[in-house]
Amino acid sequence: MNGKRNNSVALWLIITDVLIINLSFALAYLLRYRLQWFKDVLFDAPYRAYFFPFILLFSITVPLILAGEKAYTHWRGLTWLDHVYRVSNAVTTTLVVTLALAFVLRPLVYSRLLLLEAGITMIALLSISRAFALYVQSLLRRRGIGVRRIVIVGAGEVGRRVMRSVVARPDLGYQIVGYVDDNPVKGEGEIGRFKGLGALDNLPVIIEAEKVDEVIITLPWNYHRRILSILRECELRKIEARIVPDLFQLSMSRVEVSDLGGVPLVSVHEIAFSRGELWLKRVMDLLIAGICLLFGWPIFALIALMIKLDSPGPVFFKQERIGHNHRPFIIYKFRSMRCGAEQEVLQLQELNEADGPLFKIRDDPRQTRVGAFLRRSSLDELPQVFNVLRGEMSIVGPRPPIHSEVEQYQSWHKKRLAVPPGMTGLWQVSGRSELTFDEMVLLDIYYIEHWSPWLDLTILLRTVPKVLLGEGAY
Repeated sequence: MNGKRNNSVALWLIITDVLIINLSFALAYLLRYRLQWFKDVLFDAPYRAYFFPFILLFSITVPLILAGEKAYTHWRGLTWLDHVYRVSNAVTTTLVVTLALAFVLRPLVYSRLLLLEAGITMIALLSISRAFALYVQSLLRRRGIGVRRIVIVGAGEVGRRVMRSVVARPDLGYQIVGYVDDNPVKGEGEIGRFKGLGALDNLPVIIEAEKVDEVIITLPWNYHRRILSILRECELRKIEARIVPDLFQLSMSRVEVSDLGGVPLVSVHEIAFSRGELWLKRVMDLLIAGICLLFGWPIFALIALMIKLDSPGPVFFKQERIGHNHRPFIIYKFRSMRCGAEQEVLQLQELNEADGPLFKIRDDPRQTRVGAFLRRSSLDELPQVFNVLRGEMSIVGPRPPIHSEVEQYQSWHKKRLAVPPGMTGLWQVSGRSELTFDEMVLLDIYYIEHWSPWLDLTILLRTVPKVLLGEGAY
């Protein structure tokens, strides 16, 4: 069934690409010969003169190159930039060959400028078509169309890595129906939204009951007999089964492969930013925090005045939090609750709407009128730019926990403390307070493993609409 769907998608994309290639040549011909942009035409060649060999060459070669790169069948996990790279590579390669042909075949008749214009137009239109296709794919997956239902075998560190990839990358189109593990504590528990479905022996029943499309095995190789048994079971039921390499059991972080005179060498590094990454991140933090203070001080002054007029007490709320490598620091926020609110936590424990070690109430009775607005808009977080300037926090990073929360952490939760905490982060733009605590941690660790300046910029851009709309904030 999946193969037929891939074939139909591939055929649809190939037809669309061929139409776009022909449209690109038509537009380039219009610009070159009719509108005569950029340069006057010496010879008025008819459009049909370009059909053979150039339009025909592009219509065959570009789809063939894309097909060779599996650009029509393997879309899962690819970003728009991945598609743009593939399209640019296919068009550029064909364009180089075509320009060489134009130079050899009647160079005074064929316009090489037209070929160049057609190539540029082609890359632009094919990239736009990919963006539209990805958007449609996203809409369909939100409605459960094209989503693959998977079961994870093993709830250890590698199993959690698969889970956080699914949480952080909904565009992958996977839905985890649950996981199995022979450890009764893990197999009967839950990790965020993902439920334990019992021991490995339950897998055949689960596959049938949950209509599973795929099984992902994250067991270590010393379970090789069980792994082979699971593979045979999946093969009998025509279910795809994939194995996460045992190499990931060594570490939960980055694996680098190099070679020494043809001998492959594997380097494994623990989760943490390198010195160079920390330095680059620090420069970005100082730049962004400085801009925020330079242009945002009127907002700071207005909020301070509103807090003073609304309720008695200080403008700023100070609290000890745990930061990078378990180091404590004092965090600054605009006060959004009445004085002494921290002492009322025990009395309000029954109203707690968060799971795990977190404490959150949607309509917290301790909030002031101004404070409710500040929390919905996340403006209460603005003073944390001072923590950023002092080097205690970053603009983007995991949420800084309080000491009592850290005391309740499981061992894998503590990995989120390997980097500086942030004012915003991946979990804030992926659901904020609507997420469970385990899901927040999964996203934080995913962020640490995949950090890049581009990821920070993406999170910042995604934070803006979340803050303006107040999604999931309370």
